[in-house]
Order: sequence, then structure tokens, then C-alpha cells
Amino acid sequence: MQRRLDRIRSKNFDLLVVGGGIYGACAAWEAASRGLSVALVEKADFGHASSANHLKMVHGGIRYIQHVDIPRIRESCRERSALLRIAPHLVEPLPIIIPTYGHGMKGKEILGVGMALFDLVTFDRNRGINDPSRKIPRGSFLSAAEVAKIVPGISKEGLTGAAVFHDGQIYNPPRLALSFIRSAVEAGAEVANYAELKKVIVEGGSVVGAEIVDSLNTQSFRINCKSMLLTTGGWTQQLLKNATGLPLKRGPAYSRDLAFVVNRPLVKKYGFACPLKTKDADAKIDRGGRHLFVAPWRGQTLVGVWHGIFNKTPDEVATSEEELRGYLAEVNAAQPSFNLSFDDISMVLTGLTLFGEENHQGDGKMSFGKRSMLIDNAKEQRIQNLVSLIGVRATTARGMAEQAIDLIFRKLDQQKHLSVSCYTRIFGGNFDSIDQLLSTLRTTQNSSITEEICYALARNYGSEYQRVLNYGETDKSLLQPIGLSSVIGAEVVHAIREEMAMTLSDVVFRRTDLGTNRVINAKQIAWCGKLMAQELGWDEKRLSEEIALVEAHINRRGYIY
Repeated sequence: MQRRLDRIRSKNFDLLVVGGGIYGACAAWEAASRGLSVALVEKADFGHASSANHLKMVHGGIRYIQHVDIPRIRESCRERSALLRIAPHLVEPLPIIIPTYGHGMKGKEILGVGMALFDLVTFDRNRGINDPSRKIPRGSFLSAAEVAKIVPGISKEGLTGAAVFHDGQIYNPPRLALSFIRSAVEAGAEVANYAELKKVIVEGGSVVGAEIVDSLNTQSFRINCKSMLLTTGGWTQQLLKNATGLPLKRGPAYSRDLAFVVNRPLVKKYGFACPLKTKDADAKIDRGGRHLFVAPWRGQTLVGVWHGIFNKTPDEVATSEEELRGYLAEVNAAQPSFNLSFDDISMVLTGLTLFGEENHQGDGKMSFGKRSMLIDNAKEQRIQNLVSLIGVRATTARGMAEQAIDLIFRKLDQQKHLSVSCYTRIFGGNFDSIDQLLSTLRTTQNSSITEEICYALARNYGSEYQRVLNYGETDKSLLQPIGLSSVIGAEVVHAIREEMAMTLSDVVFRRTDLGTNRVINAKQIAWCGKLMAQELGWDEKRLSEEIALVEAHINRRGYIY
């Protein structure tokens, strides 16, 4: 996987995918796996925006029981099952508890009925999943005493226990997008990051190409294509206006969704859901406020999600320290035993997602985005063979990509090849059991590879971990951890040579676990930067600039201004 713009310029593609987040990554793999010639371009780095900055959950759809929305439950369950099948290194089940109180709407009886219905509607949730540890069990219940052990300090007044359901959790969202992209490359796709769409070239009312600017040297070039798919999320309206002069007549509303990472474990093994004051305006069955999720993640804790209508440009997505302190106060009010302070926050995760109706905000209720938008731009912009896909959740990216490519086949008037992405394992997923993979990794490596490093290699690279370790065969120092982290130097070299890492931020925040490690320090960043400088020929000025960008991002915890 190398950045070869000359090869992209020299071909005429069936499809150009614009946007390298999880939706674009899935679309590129979907199209390439079905026989289309595909190019994918991303104006920054793959998976750098909303696709990396979310709660890392793969939702099975249990919340939609309250909406009595059976189609959406089926969609969510189908896509959760698909990810558990095709990305076993990056997606795993996570048990979540919902405390129960009394015997009314928040009691076990009502929840029991809801979970029984959910189990019935999702009867095929484990189809094709052979590893028992990856199967989604039926809903169950815990006693009040068991809940108190899991969430110390939980309010015991009226506590009767908890309902338990399972969703999926993503170990590393940027690497999930990258695995889909690498699968697309293996199937023949050409891809490039730091390549920005500037103009959609139209002849005879139909897409024939695109003007692209190489963001690394500001040079422009043309890509010839028969069709184009925009998977640019919150940037879609702005991009259509700038690249075609024809924005959507009624642009969708977006929410700035926000979560954050706490630098210590608040819960272990189980995720924990507790109600907030904000209500879901579309719930047919009202059990009180929406739930705040607290989930264990790589030795730390994920907390979220908060929603709010966002009316600025997508490049201005951020949160202020004042807002963040308000969210902290809300968490502490919901669960005082957590006793969180501002310094406990190691990273802020915020991105744009489709929203519902604005007119519900202000009365304590919000109408949240329901489904992704698949737009045939021929109907509104009068540009043939141009399609836009604006996604809601990472969960449904593969399924929506399948629908988008179905539409592209119809546009191109080509015989449609059946989709195989629902069952075909993506890059790194060629193994049956994560425990067996770990066992093999441990027994074939020398003592310098610690248990922690083995686990991180297995989870990030899956069956392809040996590609990373090969770089240590000639230089044993590359097998040593970078500081106190679980990241080894070979990962940095591998990211540059095989994963198109072009900047230090690409390596720290999206190719390795360094940027999400709570003990990362200036020495580790400098060591990683020096290794990149040797590989890419950076001078001292460029190296200093790269280090400064990484340190600034860490100091503001991601998206605080």
C-alpha cells in the first residue's frame, strides 16, 4: 500500500471514491471486491476525522426497541454480526449493564420484556460466527449485589439488579478503516491520502473525472472516472458547492457528537449505562433520559455520548474547556462515585453525524439521526453518475457501502456482481480464534516481545502481524518498545513502508497505539519522529514541525480549543 499518484493519473477508473473515512473505506473495498476498477482519495489521512473520534461501539440496535423500529434493529444486528465475522482482530463483543430500579418502567420486568423481544428479532445474530467468544449471547440479569461489585458506589436505593446485553467494541477505529482500505488495495484499488478533490469534471451532463490537488506539494492532477461516490460525511454539502457549484438544496442537519477518554479504569469487563436528563423525542416507550455509556477500553475508560446541533463549518468541530467541564459535572451527577476531574480526561473524541429535527432542542428532548443518506445527485444536481453517501454510524458503513455500489452498478449500466463483503474477512482477519492467534504469536517470538506487545500486535494487525515483525529481523532494536508503550519501532517502519503514513501524526494517532496511550511523553514522540525522519529524509526543520503538531494535539486533548 504505497502512494503512487502516477498510477492514479494514468488510469480510467469505473469509480472514484472521495473520502477515506470508514464509509469510503468500505465503499472502496465493496466496489473492488465486486470487480470495479476503483480509486480512493482522501484530503487528509485515512480515518482521521469522525471515523476515529467516536465511542468505538458497534451497536446491535437494542435502543430501537423503544422506537419499535424493527427494520433498524435488523440492520444494526446484521452489520454488527458482519463486523464480528470479517474483522475478528478489531471488533469483539462487550457486555453492558443497565441498572434496574423498582418494578416500573425502570424495573427488571419491563426490561425483560424488551430484551426478550430484542433476542427474538435478532435470532440470527450469531450466524457464521464460529468462535464461541465472539458470539452475542441472549440478554440476562444480575443481582443487586453483583451490580454493586461491578460499579462500586452505584446508588443502591431501590436497586434491584441490572439487565445485561452485548454490543460490539472496536479496538482501534482508524485501523478498522485501514484494514478495509488494504483489502481494497489487495483487490486492485488505487488509493491516496492527502489528495483533495477540487473540482468534479462534467461532460455531457455526466461525471468524467476530477481535479485533485496533492496536499503535500500543492500540485494538481486529473483522475479520469466513469462515476464518483462522495463519502465525505459532514463535508458533503460544502464539497458539492465548491466542486460542482451545486450544493444540496436542503442540506442535512448535523450533530457534534462528543465522548472522552478517562485515563483510568472506572469499570472492568462490563460497560455501564446510566440515564441522562436529555430525552429521545422519538422513543415510543419512555424509560426516562437517554443513556450515558461508560465502557472499559484498553486499560482506560470511554465516556459518552453527548449530542448538540452543529451549525458551523465542519473544519470548526471542537469543544471548549467550559463545555467539557459541564459534561464532567453531568457524569459526576449521574454517578458521584466516579469523582472525575478535568485532569482525568486524556482525550476528547468529537465528530459530526446526521441529526434529526432541530425543533425538539430546548424542551429537554432531541430527535436523533435515524439512517444514513444515500443521494443520487442526478436527481437534484443534474449530474449523472455522481452519488453521495452520508453515514450515521460506523456500525452500518459496510451495509450502506453495499447499497451505494449497487446504485453505482445501475448507473454504469453494468452487470451487477453479488456482494461478498458480509462474509469475506478483511485484511488481518484470516484466523479463527484470537486466543489461538495470540498463542502462536507468543510461541514463535523471542523474549523481547512482551505479553502486552503480543496482545497489541494481534489486535491491531491480526493475521498479518508477521509483516511488522519482519522489520526486526535485520534490526533487533526495532523489536524494542517505544518507552513504556506496547508499540515497537517496527510498527513505525511498517506504517511508512506499507501503510502510507506520511506524517508523524499519522503514525502516532492512526497507525499505532501511541496516541491513545496515557503515558506517551515527549521522549517517545521524539524517538518516533527521528525514526520517521530517517525513513522519509526529513531535515531538522521538518522534524521539529511534525513533533510540534503532535504535541499540540496531545496538549489540547484532541479537539479542545
